[in-house]
Amino acid sequence: MSAVPAAVIESPGAPPRVVDRDVSEPAADELVVAVRAAPITPLDLLCASGTSYFGRPETPYVPGVQGVGVVERGNAQIAPGTSVWFATSAGMRPGDGSMRARVPVHERDVVPLPDGADPVLVAALGLSAVAAWMALTWRGELAAGEQVLVLGAGGVVGQAGVQLARAGGAGRVVAAARSAQSREEALRLGADAVVALEASDTVDDLAERMRSACDGPVDLVLDPLFGVPAAAAVRTLRTGGRLVNLGSSAGETAPIDSSTLRSRLVQVLGYTNNALTSQQRSDALNRVVAEAVAGNLTVAHEQMPLAHAAQAWARQAEGRATGRIVLTP
Repeated sequence: MSAVPAAVIESPGAPPRVVDRDVSEPAADELVVAVRAAPITPLDLLCASGTSYFGRPETPYVPGVQGVGVVERGNAQIAPGTSVWFATSAGMRPGDGSMRARVPVHERDVVPLPDGADPVLVAALGLSAVAAWMALTWRGELAAGEQVLVLGAGGVVGQAGVQLARAGGAGRVVAAARSAQSREEALRLGADAVVALEASDTVDDLAERMRSACDGPVDLVLDPLFGVPAAAAVRTLRTGGRLVNLGSSAGETAPIDSSTLRSRLVQVLGYTNNALTSQQRSDALNRVVAEAVAGNLTVAHEQMPLAHAAQAWARQAEGRATGRIVLTP
């Protein structure tokens, strides 16, 4: 196939450079998708750094573990012209990802989208919203009427978590975030109360603030942070309460005390999208998109052209972006 514009990582740790890159001929079980939106995610940044648990990626390669586009070459199940979300293993295994104009994708990694789905919003939500939904429901077993505490509510996972907890039947949602702007946004997105997170927080002080914002003991904590916030949140849980961890933005370790775990029979559960089957991921993505199309789910995001991929990459990596940056043609 002919060469197309692509953002290419030429060496780990360096930002991508936009060049023309050949597109490989699709295999028999692959579709060809014209990319309309490709988000720059934390996983993309981690893989491209060369320091991820997947190892050093083979370079040069095109990053982008997910995207949204239109099928150019389809099959009996997914016809040409169909709008789709898709996943790739770029940076985790050899091969190119979504940050280019055209990409071959395995049929099992493609999810058709309904009419009315905004490709840029779906790309911004993508696997982050899937993680929030599945951490709440599959791992966290969210039940109707429960009180949910969402940590890191200023990030994409946290913003989605606030709204998806409500969509999943939560009776009360409390959001914890660092900036005043993020806390205000969490209230606008449906949180009943907010808690400030400070870099100087001790577990005792933060736990007390969390308890003050909550209406009695918490049933479920959505935790993309770990560290001190997770340790404080554990102390708000009821007997048999659950904390689901899906990230470590605040630290790889957390000072959780044994007495709290044992006295309240607390459950601390791990979550990763990598544990999902293709069917689970597809079902979760469909639920996320349905909420977005209905106007019940959004996240902060900004759109930048593929030609400016290096600048966009730097903005996302340095935390200067407004939410998730999505590259478009």
